[in-house]
Amino acid sequence: MAQTLIALILGLCLAATAEAAQVKADTKKPTGPAWSELKPAQQQVLAPLASEWGKMDAARRKKWVEIADRYPKMKPQEQQRLQKRMVDWAQLTPAQRAAARDKYQALKKLPSDKRKEVTAQWQRYQRSLAQQPDFSPSDPPAPPDPQTAEPATAVATPAPSGTKPPGTATAATPASAAH
Repeated sequence: MAQTLIALILGLCLAATAEAAQVKADTKKPTGPAWSELKPAQQQVLAPLASEWGKMDAARRKKWVEIADRYPKMKPQEQQRLQKRMVDWAQLTPAQRAAARDKYQALKKLPSDKRKEVTAQWQRYQRSLAQQPDFSPSDPPAPPDPQTAEPATAVATPAPSGTKPPGTATAATPASAAH
């Protein structure tokens, strides 16, 4: 009988602890405007993020609401870019989003001169892609990782137009014949 009583008391203590932990976890749920609390104009601008809205924390919701409020003042080209980036962001997995945030934070922590080198490297890369016939400016690849980016002086310059970069297979190479 005493063992049963002790087991019952222990069980109640554990249940109370679990309930307290659940109440504490519930208070940490995201706050901020719910999707239904947004103005229709804000919902229209933020539509690509609608399915993710409930998963966002309060700070991110606030950031997106501020962006939606600035949207009407943006130039049409900026509006299109923002819409595309929201769609792209919504399609990323949580791991890809975390990696993107980490890269952004790492880039922000770089010294000014190193950031300028990475920016210059990225611009050269974009120009080289624009020279390729199958390049789509509306869908550029991800920027280089700032932690592994080589200094701007060590980056090879793009090949002149009409030439293939080294290692690129052509119809006459064995690499293309094997495919």
